[in-house]
Amino acid sequence: MNRSPSTLAALATAAVLCTAWLPVGAQTAPLPLAQPASAPDTSADDAAVVVNDPFEGFNRSVFSFNEAVDAAVLKPVATGYRNAVPEIVRGWVSNFFGNIGDVWSLVNLALQGKPRQAYDMTVRVTTNTVLGLGGILDIATEAGLERHSEDFGQTLGWWGVPSGPFLVLPLLGPSQIRETAALPLDMGWDSSFVQHDPTRYSLLVLEVIDTRASLLTATGLLDTVALDKYSFVRDAYVQRRQSLVYDGNPPESGAQPR
Repeated sequence: MNRSPSTLAALATAAVLCTAWLPVGAQTAPLPLAQPASAPDTSADDAAVVVNDPFEGFNRSVFSFNEAVDAAVLKPVATGYRNAVPEIVRGWVSNFFGNIGDVWSLVNLALQGKPRQAYDMTVRVTTNTVLGLGGILDIATEAGLERHSEDFGQTLGWWGVPSGPFLVLPLLGPSQIRETAALPLDMGWDSSFVQHDPTRYSLLVLEVIDTRASLLTATGLLDTVALDKYSFVRDAYVQRRQSLVYDGNPPESGAQPR
């Protein structure tokens, strides 16, 4: 089915929002903080993606709660952060957390048995950690080293664990049963190297604020184009997650989705 450019842009925006609204969106792809997402080729994928949403009533209630919290707290704080902190410093913060996420991606690539991508990520992490002053400079991207973002939910999907029903988590946003089961590991990774609790919590708060600030433009676009924001976000999330599990090559129509 053909879509207008504005609809494709909105779908890409929703994909960004769903996969990286918070550090655990987990990733969502685990953040790795929000990466630029290209609009998916929905003409081929629509028929292949099955949206399993038996908890829609509950999900809509939680979705509305999350929207209210975002409007009252996260968005104002993120806006203030963007306005007060110089862009170059925000870039350093994003790069630092992105480098931590790259290590987790490397672990998941190894678990998935993808040696080439794991090698690429090893070089990327080593380059940014050593030459990029602990990751605050993204030397690897400038050198053309590709980022392969993976999380434990993708690893479970790669090994055949079904996605299960769609589920909206309080504060954490869109998920599926499989991604929810993977959440403890995905959430715990970013701060696992910090033993001092106040420092760990401070880093978590900073990562949430930085991630939300990076999505201010995207979420503003989504607000202007989605008639039913819940359905739009849900469908984009499910499609995006399936694409990630299959490394951008989801099954043809009629195949069983992961």
